[in-house]
Amino acid sequence: MAILVSGGAGYIGSHTVRLLKEQGRDVVVLDSLEFGHRAAIGDTQLVVGDISDPELVTRVVKQYAIDAVVHFAAYKAAGESMQHPVRYFRNNVSGSVSFFDALHQAGVTRVVFSSTCAVYGTPDVVPVGEDAPIRPESPYGESKAMIERVLGWLDQVHDMRSVCLRYFNAAGAWPDGSIGEDWTFTLNLMPLVMKAALGRRETLQVFGTDYPTPDGSAVRDYVHVVDLATAHLKALELLESGCPSAAVNLGTGVGSSVFDVLAAAERVIGRPVPYVVAPRRPGDPVALYSDSHRAHSLLGWEARNGLDETVASAWAWHSTHPDGYTR
Repeated sequence: MAILVSGGAGYIGSHTVRLLKEQGRDVVVLDSLEFGHRAAIGDTQLVVGDISDPELVTRVVKQYAIDAVVHFAAYKAAGESMQHPVRYFRNNVSGSVSFFDALHQAGVTRVVFSSTCAVYGTPDVVPVGEDAPIRPESPYGESKAMIERVLGWLDQVHDMRSVCLRYFNAAGAWPDGSIGEDWTFTLNLMPLVMKAALGRRETLQVFGTDYPTPDGSAVRDYVHVVDLATAHLKALELLESGCPSAAVNLGTGVGSSVFDVLAAAERVIGRPVPYVVAPRRPGDPVALYSDSHRAHSLLGWEARNGLDETVASAWAWHSTHPDGYTR
């Protein structure tokens, strides 16, 4: 039996695919390649197509005897979603609903879903646990919360069990620098720091220095992408063991500000990273970092890499692949 990874040629997906294959799993990737890269998944079986195409999904499930699904495929920029909300609801929600329906019709009953801490918005208390109120502050976060609710109902009605992994800020790269985050389209902090450090942009923009945080910049939980990939494997194993559906935070449990990330980058690189201060972006919470006790107790997972290790792996990738993947 094989694992279908939707969006598997993307950033977190490709790392998860590599880890699955290292464990001897049969893996098939379904990716539109709108943002994914064939080079990121090596010789892994790739089907180029859209998750909202039910005939394609059904054909892939039957052809490769798909047993379970890891679902990454989605748009993921909170700021962009504030400008183009319908685009996010159409792609993330409608596309996923169509995907899940095709999976159900084809007999797939286990899904690991790539969710996000953005479902919490700005929490009342940090670190934030899974019992915190769900109140997103962007269409992106709302789209993920909606998909979680859809999966909850599919579990009740169709016995399609799922693990929703609410991860915090993915960062870093494969330790040897062979795969990482293509910065062509990304709005994530870590690759933007690397761009500024490598002179691929004039300066980094620090969005807001008037937050009620120790240094005035926004605080996030930066979790290494390989740690995240490991959690997806453990979530698959949990579903295979027959456990019920669950939602689980994935983070380090440590909040790091934008200026903390800049300081870590300067330690790793050995020189200052140029930056300028810009206004806050709409939809950006003040501080968001994880209470990861449930991940430890339910999945047997914990983040093994700290901020410096994460930054160092990002530097190893970006400094040797300044143009990302060969298209």
